[in-house]
Amino acid sequence: MTAATHIRFLVQPGGALTGRIRVPGDKSISHRSIMLGSLAEGVTEISGFLEGEDSLATLAAFRAMGVHIEGPYQGHVRIQGVGLHGLTAPSQPLYLGNSGTSMRLLAGLLAGQAFDSELTGDESLSKRPMRRVTDPLAVMGAHIETAEGGSAPLKITGGQKLKAINYVLPMASAQVKSCVLLAGLYADGRTCTTEPAPTRDHTERMLRGMGYQVDVDGATACLQGDGHLQATAIDVPADISSAAFFLVGASIATGSDLVLEHVGINPTRTGVIDILKLMGADIEILNAREVGGEPVADLQVRAATLRGIDIPPALVPLAIDEFPVLFIAAACAQGRTVLTGAEELRVKESDRIQVMADGLQALGIDAQPTPDGMIIDGGAIGSGQVNSHGDHRIAMAFAMAALRATGPIEIDDCANVNTSFPAFVELARGTGLDVKAQ
Repeated sequence: MTAATHIRFLVQPGGALTGRIRVPGDKSISHRSIMLGSLAEGVTEISGFLEGEDSLATLAAFRAMGVHIEGPYQGHVRIQGVGLHGLTAPSQPLYLGNSGTSMRLLAGLLAGQAFDSELTGDESLSKRPMRRVTDPLAVMGAHIETAEGGSAPLKITGGQKLKAINYVLPMASAQVKSCVLLAGLYADGRTCTTEPAPTRDHTERMLRGMGYQVDVDGATACLQGDGHLQATAIDVPADISSAAFFLVGASIATGSDLVLEHVGINPTRTGVIDILKLMGADIEILNAREVGGEPVADLQVRAATLRGIDIPPALVPLAIDEFPVLFIAAACAQGRTVLTGAEELRVKESDRIQVMADGLQALGIDAQPTPDGMIIDGGAIGSGQVNSHGDHRIAMAFAMAALRATGPIEIDDCANVNTSFPAFVELARGTGLDVKAQ
């Protein structure tokens, strides 16, 4: 354990969020920009890249496979692409820290390489389910060994001939869909994925942006193997998952009026806006535009009286990463909020259902975990101590809860905030949240 693993947030109660901020770049798009930029032909210039630990793990992995990458410097990265078949064998296992996206997407890309590789991660990542990607890859002809129980490390044998498949996903997961499509780049024939509910489509959009044909028909996406990716310029929008903390914070704190600039509003990611609006939030979408194939806008959010709702099942996959902070919104709402159909939350960086329920209960909120969600009765948030269990989104969610608390909130185990939002404390303090990292 390094000293950095003992970061604790101390947040004083009250305050309002005001001003104009740009939260860091989208994590999903930052990952994919490194992966596809490395496999493209020519030079890819990226701006707005998220310099968090997760996306830096992806960058380090491609450097280890022989790709020349300059940066990141203030969000700018320059990649000299090597083409689909230009990666070289890494000299040691690729360590991906806490990043499930890196591991699951790289499993697909590496299944089609000529060389052997091994993917490892930290303690949390090593517990997360990987059979959801290794099973379909095995059907394609990949050879991947997992640890007992189907988790990392993943040992991938190179030189396998992959064949295209039509894969019907058992769960709504952009990571599984992307993994199969990326393996499909190396497969013989036409690979298709069909998902049970819409998930983020950044992989499909970026492949198209690099000149690779992806055919999407309803829930099915298809591509033909062995094409070419052409380098391009990528401007990464601000991450709506990071903006979500401020959308909720400004909604619950009296007197707030905050503008979040250049936020990605891809329709596969805007569940958090839709859910908050159903609860009565005052969120305006301003200056909507398209940047590099991704829709972006400025979001203005003002304080509002929120009410409890039954969260519509169709919105659950579109807000899966935002539920920790949506639970805080529910705790501050009048009445009862019910979430169902979100069992995926139990296998994230932590068991987000149980850990959030424990934390809310510690602060005096009636929060009942269920196998696939939670029942929360809004009430007064008290003072207390909560443990984030090393989960970045839980740490930031409880920091926002202090805006409505009766006393200070202390949050343990916050080092992993650096995986997705390295400057969270500084940015939050600048808008009016009294938070200190210790």
